[in-house]
Amino acid sequence: MSGNIDALGPPPTPEELSRRKFLERLSVGLFALGSVVLLVPMAGFVVAPLFKRRPEVWRAVGQAASFEIGSTTAVQFEDSSPLPWAGVTAKTAAWLRRVDAGNFIAFSINCTHLGCPVRWLPKADLFMCPCHGGVYYKDGTVAAGPPPKPLPQYPVRVRGGVVEILTNPTPITR
Repeated sequence: MSGNIDALGPPPTPEELSRRKFLERLSVGLFALGSVVLLVPMAGFVVAPLFKRRPEVWRAVGQAASFEIGSTTAVQFEDSSPLPWAGVTAKTAAWLRRVDAGNFIAFSINCTHLGCPVRWLPKADLFMCPCHGGVYYKDGTVAAGPPPKPLPQYPVRVRGGVVEILTNPTPITR
């Protein structure tokens, strides 16, 4: 039994213990510092959108009289938070349907599956996504395919005979 103790070598000196303890503490400290350096930006990325107010702007899309009752029309407008260098990409669109004399519905043009622009098929009364075959009924609910939820809707109002859509930055996540 005493042979096994001798095989381990002599016990460490106080100097060796002190160096070992220093290296252990240095390793733990560097690991903690590295963790903080990585976690702070990640936490900021996750938490920042919760405190950032998204600008919402009413955009005019046309005279109410120019839209036929029962028709669905593509309308273009400027995104509510365009960047100075955005140019043409600051333009976005929506599908606007005139339900009756005073009511309109506006749908996002982007499919809820992967954001591809949907097309309106008037003969079928359906919205179709050409990317993966998503299909929506005329009320925006999912008819078939991979879309996980209905087409997002924009709030719409008519002021002074002009149809306006309450826009927010693309993509819509309502």
